[in-house]
Formats: sequence, C-alpha cells, structure tokens
Amino acid sequence: MSKVKLIDHPLIQHKLTLIRDKNTGPKEFRELVDEVATLMAYEVTRDLPLEEVEIETPIQKGKFKMIAGKKLGVVPILRAGLGMLDGVLKLIPTAKVGHVGLYRDPETLEPVEYYCKLPTDVAERDLIVVDPMLATGGSAAAGIRFIKERNPRSIKLMCLIAAPEGIERVQQEHPDVDIFTAAIDEGLNDHAYIVPGLGDAGDRLYGTK
Repeated sequence: MSKVKLIDHPLIQHKLTLIRDKNTGPKEFRELVDEVATLMAYEVTRDLPLEEVEIETPIQKGKFKMIAGKKLGVVPILRAGLGMLDGVLKLIPTAKVGHVGLYRDPETLEPVEYYCKLPTDVAERDLIVVDPMLATGGSAAAGIRFIKERNPRSIKLMCLIAAPEGIERVQQEHPDVDIFTAAIDEGLNDHAYIVPGLGDAGDRLYGTK
C-alpha cells in the first residue's frame, strides 16, 4: 500500500491557511501556491540518492555529497497543477516537464483525458505528479494511469489538500504511488468539493468562474 506523507511544517500550514481564505485574490493565491509547492518539494525529494564526488575548496581537496544523477520529471495535471509547477522547478530546475490534461464530466464526475505529453525519456525518469486538490481521486488516479502507460521508473503524487476519499481511491488503484499532501480535510460535499477545502483551485488561480 502506498504511503501518505502529511507535510505539516509551520510555514506550509500558515501559507495554506491564507490559500484557503476566500478573500485571498488570484495574484496572492498564485504566489502562495508557488511558495508552498517549493516548500513541499523539499520533503518530496528527501529520498534522492547521494554519491560522493571530489572537489577542491579554496582550502583543499575533499570528498562531498551530490545527488546521484537521478533523472526527475514534474507532471502537472492541467490546469490547476500548473500553479505548482514553477515552485517545484525552483528546487529541481533540471527536471523535465510533462503535462496531462483531464476534465471531470459534470454528470458522471469521472475524468476524461484530452491531452498527455511526457518527456521522450520518461522510462528513465522518476516523476512527481502535481495537482492542488485530491478530491474524489478520479483525476489523479486516471492521470497516473495514463502516465504509467509510458512506463516511468516511479511516480509520486503531490497535492496541497486531500480528502480521505481521494487518498483511498489512489491507494486502491495505484498502491505503488506515495502521496504527499499539506492537509487531509474532512471529506467531500454533494458536488465532490473538498470540505472545508479552498474552493476550485483552477478558478482561484486564474480568476475564472
């Protein structure tokens, strides 16, 4: 079964409360999501392997640790996932970027794929899938399923807020994908929105309704 990592650092929790506030406008909302994504990326990349390399400091030669050439990729689920992309890339600027486009059918609430473009060397990469909200889990599970068809080395899922229903669905369908989230909320309402959540992340990022 996949692990769920709750990233409860005080800075993240503080910024997440501002993100939730209905009075936070699109500009500040985007900036805060970007900042939280950067902070979360520290934890998501904690298990990157290290190797010793020899360099010369201004004083003498020595052996020190660097990341062991692991190839990473970041895959936002469109469109809201784009709000987290730059925040992750600030920490790992050499990562390649893919995109998965999904929309939720308003009647069935099931995800429909309309776009999937991944790096050509995806089979050599460990991917971080980013999407602010893990609600029903339908979009995340479907996006991961589409990505798995391209055979990446591994996948992690990173979101700001998760509902227990979404966590359960991803764990059932993808027991090999660990979930990183800054909050686990109460659950879903009748419209499949996370409660208390933050509303529609895409609309709040881009000022749309």
